Amino acid sequence: MARSRKYSTAFIDEAKIHEWLKKTGNPEPARVREVIAKAREAQGLSPEETAVLLQVEDDELLAEIFAAAREVKERIYGRRVVIFAPLYLSNYCINSCTYCGYRRRNQEITRRKLSQEEIAEQTRILIDMGHKRVAIEAGEDPRMAPIEYILESIATIYRTTSGRNSIRRVNVNIAATTVEEYRLLKEADIGTYILFQETYHRETYRRVHPAGPKADYDWHTTAMHRAMEAGIGDVSVGVLFGLYDYRFEVLALLLHAAELERVFGAGPHAVSVPRLREAAGVDLNNFPYLLSNRDFRKVVAIIRLALPYAGLILSTREKPEDRDELIALGVSQMSAGSCTGVGGYRRPGGEEKAVEERTEQFTVHDNRSHDEVVRSICRVGYLPSYCTACYRSGRTGPDFMRLAKPGRIQELCLHNAILTFKEYLLDYASPQTRAIGEEVIAQQLSTIADEKLRLLTQERLQRIEAGERDIYF
Repeated sequence: MARSRKYSTAFIDEAKIHEWLKKTGNPEPARVREVIAKAREAQGLSPEETAVLLQVEDDELLAEIFAAAREVKERIYGRRVVIFAPLYLSNYCINSCTYCGYRRRNQEITRRKLSQEEIAEQTRILIDMGHKRVAIEAGEDPRMAPIEYILESIATIYRTTSGRNSIRRVNVNIAATTVEEYRLLKEADIGTYILFQETYHRETYRRVHPAGPKADYDWHTTAMHRAMEAGIGDVSVGVLFGLYDYRFEVLALLLHAAELERVFGAGPHAVSVPRLREAAGVDLNNFPYLLSNRDFRKVVAIIRLALPYAGLILSTREKPEDRDELIALGVSQMSAGSCTGVGGYRRPGGEEKAVEERTEQFTVHDNRSHDEVVRSICRVGYLPSYCTACYRSGRTGPDFMRLAKPGRIQELCLHNAILTFKEYLLDYASPQTRAIGEEVIAQQLSTIADEKLRLLTQERLQRIEAGERDIYF
């Protein structure tokens, strides 16, 4: 695969990041509150302003940061949480990432690649759980999981149905590739392209990626440039928190977002915040930058304030009680009922999870069912959403940002979230979840100030109750 060097990584200015952190060390409370006040305007923060908040250790000031994050999250995204599930296709990998269970020489996992028939069955299981969007994942192996396999898998997922339902959007998390291959993904009608930077700190990146194509920092770091050049409007970046100093990583992530906006007119559609966790053959004692729960909450809240327009994605790496709390601090997308093993989804009463345990990429800390996660989201006062309308209506990239930045995206998203959640309640929810879910829908309907839109939403809810599906604004 020819590797074009069209884009530079000079935008990750490590010296500047360290300068900001040095300059803002031990900030005065008045300065911290000044930055918090600006953050409440939901217009974002500069890296230096963000550095001020990252230095805060005082509990009272942290509480004010958390309160501001709640306010900004609801101002931009309302009280919605988008639900998705990962679907692991293959764990063959030619990289040697020291933090990952998929690394090439790890003998503690079983290597597996799904056939198209198995992908269809995994998709049907996810549909029957109530999912409408999936994120496909695959290790980097040009022989076992070439782009042709990924494209065929996407097509399989889209054409698979169960009853009257299907997966409406496939997001893709695969290794950095060429503009030509990103164009193929675009033509396959993907939603968001996802790629974790893992760490922006060049020396740490070199150390944790000792071999394999992923060891090329410049190629990996400019992947989103190539994806957006290829026409993929929505990209999702992320840091694997725990590899290096979280303060450095957050500031570097902001520089990455700013560069994408400068070049392409839109920053990342979403930011993932995975935290380094246990994995087969991985010794966490080798990683001195592991985050405490307190620091992780701070990271989530500050990213929400610094990038108010971006979705914040939380995986099942976190425990149930932590996930419930992090929703209020800025998380707007969450996986539910997830399996991180290849072929790990099982029908109720089916095989044991032995396959998943032998093939998983990392340890899952939230083992609740999809329905249990949905019910929990409702209990903490939020609305689960299965909406995929923006992708199918062309509201991506700069078009999405023109709605998200002023907070207008929720004018569409609230109505669509209500409609898609109604589908879930009718088709898949347990009686307990349906009861609390109907209460949440009624409460959210009451917040629609425009009477015409509220009545139109109620009319569409009646159509869904009568059997229609996939109605959206």
